[in-house]
Amino acid sequence: MTMTARKAFTHIRRYALLIILSVVWIVPAISIIFTATKSRADFFGGLGLFELPETLYWANFTTALFDANLLLYMRNSLQISMFKVPIGIFVAALAAFALTRLDIKWKRLLFIYFLVGMMIPFQVALVPLNAFFAQHGLIDSFVGLTYVYIAFGLPFAILVLRGFFNSIPKELDEAAFIDGCGKGKLFLTIIIPLAKPAIASLFILDFLATWNEYLLASVLIRDRMRQPITAGLMTFVGEHGTSFGLLAAGVLLNVIPLMLVYIIFQRHFVEGIAGAVKG
Repeated sequence: MTMTARKAFTHIRRYALLIILSVVWIVPAISIIFTATKSRADFFGGLGLFELPETLYWANFTTALFDANLLLYMRNSLQISMFKVPIGIFVAALAAFALTRLDIKWKRLLFIYFLVGMMIPFQVALVPLNAFFAQHGLIDSFVGLTYVYIAFGLPFAILVLRGFFNSIPKELDEAAFIDGCGKGKLFLTIIIPLAKPAIASLFILDFLATWNEYLLASVLIRDRMRQPITAGLMTFVGEHGTSFGLLAAGVLLNVIPLMLVYIIFQRHFVEGIAGAVKG
């Protein structure tokens, strides 16, 4: 086999694998779309999973949004995410700046201490957190839940930002200090603007993780009108049956904010992760 033929075979094999993976990802998405456009009668009529009904039942989307309070749940999730994500990234940026730019003792030990937080599953802290929230009146509190989310999100954010900050040349710091720039101004006017790709990547990942988090939200937020969308979707799952059409419609509506966030920040996503790994 010639070199050209080997390269062609390698490309064909690579694209075949990508096509297979694409089909594996697309098939469940198609089934959810088909399910969201079916009425209860279609389910009881024995319509197949990948069969469209004769008449598309769009009422599932309006019922999920307004009658089933999905719009309220989405607003709750958006309120939590828009507070948690920027605050968490800013705190992580301060920590990463201290680890890479400030003359402090035991930098590596502090970094390892932060990384240990990635090894602790939040399920371990669920019972103590529940008891603490109940004791201090923080049940059903968005502020309390936001603090918990920030704490569990910091280790990964510090890991990414520290790596990216390390890739920024230290000569910029020296030039800034010569021009009379202090450490605070260095952080806000030089390091943060240069770290926009990493911050955009973190915003996408952090927003996705916060928006899709279910366990902590379902335990610490008990008032149904204050629950985020992940807990709110479970209202479609009843003791005597599940409304699959409403559930599928709710899942599709849930994806829309995530897609918008990715579209807005995706230009910096790959660059930010690559810089963090390189650093």
